Amino acid sequence: MGNKKFSAKLDIIGINPFVFIPEDILNTIFEISGKNKSPISVKGKVNGVAFTQTLVKYSGEWRLYINLKMLENAPKRIGETIEVELEFDKSERQELIHPKLEKAIYGNPITLKIFENLNPSHKKELIRYINNLKTEKSIDNNIAKIIRHLNGEITFFGRKIK
Repeated sequence: MGNKKFSAKLDIIGINPFVFIPEDILNTIFEISGKNKSPISVKGKVNGVAFTQTLVKYSGEWRLYINLKMLENAPKRIGETIEVELEFDKSERQELIHPKLEKAIYGNPITLKIFENLNPSHKKELIRYINNLKTEKSIDNNIAKIIRHLNGEITFFGRKIK
């Protein structure tokens, strides 16, 4: 099955622009993906611009969050109707771990064991956070925080190590 097209009013929750997905399209994605729990990888177009994204269920509702790469000035366009093409993305999405983070985690057997026991979304969140930093100083400072987090000393993104 190809892309499913729909029009949707751009809404916002907190600071995050999003659209609701029509139920028939959502059900098709569930069927094709073989799952109906967050997260679900999708791809498509917003107003003709290609994207890859993740569908998530929040407060009982499935939402497609619209970031600035998908729609220029998205937060200023709340209430606008946008054109969306959406389909399940079966491609494997794996974010590569930053070499400094990898060295810090894999250099200590205890930290490594804790990291390996994290749920996949928590691991991905930590890896992605470091990969999006720009300066070496920021990378180094935040890797130190992640190691402290993994050792149960501090929370990171409001998360605790159990």
